[in-house]
Amino acid sequence: MTPPDQFASVRYIVDDVQTAIDFYTTHLGFTLHTSAAPAFADVIRGPLRLLLSGPASSGARATPNDASAGGRNRIHLIVDDLDAEIGRLRTAGLAFRGDVVAGPGGRQVLLTDPAGNLIELFEPANRPARDGT
Repeated sequence: MTPPDQFASVRYIVDDVQTAIDFYTTHLGFTLHTSAAPAFADVIRGPLRLLLSGPASSGARATPNDASAGGRNRIHLIVDDLDAEIGRLRTAGLAFRGDVVAGPGGRQVLLTDPAGNLIELFEPANRPARDGT
């Protein structure tokens, strides 16, 4: 496991901490690290520590009013097979925000968590096979 001081942490403001925990652990391979729901929890995937701050958390209260509209920032999760991930998540009832976009670096698609935070699923182009070929 990654030592705590080696995590890259990102804070997402969420409407409902338990709903966010369920979303990230059920659909995107995160594990629950700590929970003080309904105010706060953090989930981990590899070296990413995602801080889920509910309305009662200090992190949510510290957000300036003009920053609550969100933007184009998002977490970026690399997947081996984008089409398979899209199929799996659609079967689970999740909706995507737009279509798959392809570029020289690979293919990506966006989805949102229950609070509207963006998640990019990304399949790199020309990725070497797992067997080294």
